[in-house]
Amino acid sequence: MEVITRMVADRPVVIFSRSTCCMSYTIKTLISGFGANPTIYELDEIQNGQQVERELHKMGCKPSVPVVFIGQQLIGGPNQVMTLQVKNQLAPLLKRAGAIWI
Repeated sequence: MEVITRMVADRPVVIFSRSTCCMSYTIKTLISGFGANPTIYELDEIQNGQQVERELHKMGCKPSVPVVFIGQQLIGGPNQVMTLQVKNQLAPLLKRAGAIWI
C-alpha cells in the first residue's frame, strides 16, 4: 500500500487505468470534463503496473481498474464515481480537493 500512497500523494485526482479499458476511458473523460487534470497511471504501460494492480486489489478494488483517488482518498471504481455523479456530489468533491476551481 506504500506504493499507492506515494503515487497519490500531493495530487488532487489520480486515476489508475488500463489504456485498453473502455470504463477507464469513460471515467477519465468524465473527470476531465469538469476541467480537472487528473494524474493518470496506465497500469499496462508503467514498469511496476502489475505490482500496483495487486496493491489495488488488496485494498478491495475489484476490478482493479479504473480506480479513482480524489484528495488522496480512495473513491473506488466506476460504480462509485458514477454514483457520486448522479447524486451531484462529484463536482463538489473535486472542488474540495483543489482539482477544479468553479
